[in-house]
Amino acid sequence: MSEFPVSPATRHWHSAAPLALELGQNLPGYTLGYRTWGQLSAAGDNAVIVCHALTGSADAAEWWEPLFGAGKALDPQRDFIVCSNALGSCYGSTGPASPHPDGGHWGTRFPKLTIRDQVRAQMALADALGIRRIKLVIGGSMGGLQTLEWALLDPQRVESIAVIAASARHSAWCISWSEAQRLSLRADPKFRGGDYPREDAPHAGLGAARAIAMATYRSPASLDDRYGRANGAAVFDVHAKLPDDFAVRGWMQHHAENFVRRFDANCYLALIDAMDQHDVGHSRGGVDAALASIRQPALIVAISSDGLYPPAEQELLCESIPGAHFLEINSRHGHDGFLIDAAAMERSIAQFRGVAATPGHGARFINAAEVATYAG
Repeated sequence: MSEFPVSPATRHWHSAAPLALELGQNLPGYTLGYRTWGQLSAAGDNAVIVCHALTGSADAAEWWEPLFGAGKALDPQRDFIVCSNALGSCYGSTGPASPHPDGGHWGTRFPKLTIRDQVRAQMALADALGIRRIKLVIGGSMGGLQTLEWALLDPQRVESIAVIAASARHSAWCISWSEAQRLSLRADPKFRGGDYPREDAPHAGLGAARAIAMATYRSPASLDDRYGRANGAAVFDVHAKLPDDFAVRGWMQHHAENFVRRFDANCYLALIDAMDQHDVGHSRGGVDAALASIRQPALIVAISSDGLYPPAEQELLCESIPGAHFLEINSRHGHDGFLIDAAAMERSIAQFRGVAATPGHGARFINAAEVATYAG
């Protein structure tokens, strides 16, 4: 039984075959926690793969609820929808917090992962489930990085992709924020170089890392709209953590304290390390060549106020992928707009799926007037 909050609906698939990792090591067998919605067709050709963000889980219908339902972009009556917890995480999949073959935990012995490694594990799960064709792979943030790799690693099976709030490679900007989080986590004396006892984990450092991340997930306008300089009592009433102090400080502390109860420090490092390694052009002749080789219809979604993966990075994707459609969601919430304003893009994703299924589809840019129509 996991000590982390894994949904009882999560299933577990184990691969006894070792996974050869991109950076040269091998993972001797692994488990993926996953969930499904709908039924796989007899031909195995109606699958949709959903890829989650950094600290997400396989519970896609909960954190992306606006996209799920009859007649919606992700329709369990039509689609066989699969979301697996990423390799390296702690919500049902093998990662640093998982048992090691010697009876302990992997901890710092867990090998370095890349986004490609995570996707290759997901591909093996798809094989095991009998999936022959994938109508759509969709993901935001880290899930968007995985979605690009799905298109490149499994072009015969993947028919279309939707890449949301993501980039072709991690920028120096993203890497610098990752490093700030690493430094904060490792500054906690309880981190002990990563060899901490489970009952005395580096919660202060992990909480500080999460607080740094939260600042990158929102925009200045979003935080000012919600909190401004108001005190906690004015914003949260009796639920205020800091009634007489700035409400935004209480919000940050709440997220830090909540996170350390549900996540492992070494897993967090494994995942941000994998994201920093992300570069679709590596060993493929560069970013432009890699993106130009993507032949599937692609929906590229930008969040207007995203400061972590700014819209210019999605514009580059759209300019370089031959079959790309572009959508910018007008959101004040920053990077987290891909979750908070998911309803604003549901109609566009559903429309894209119809276009992608049409022979001879053409790329088209969705204009600001249309975006305003879709905004929630």
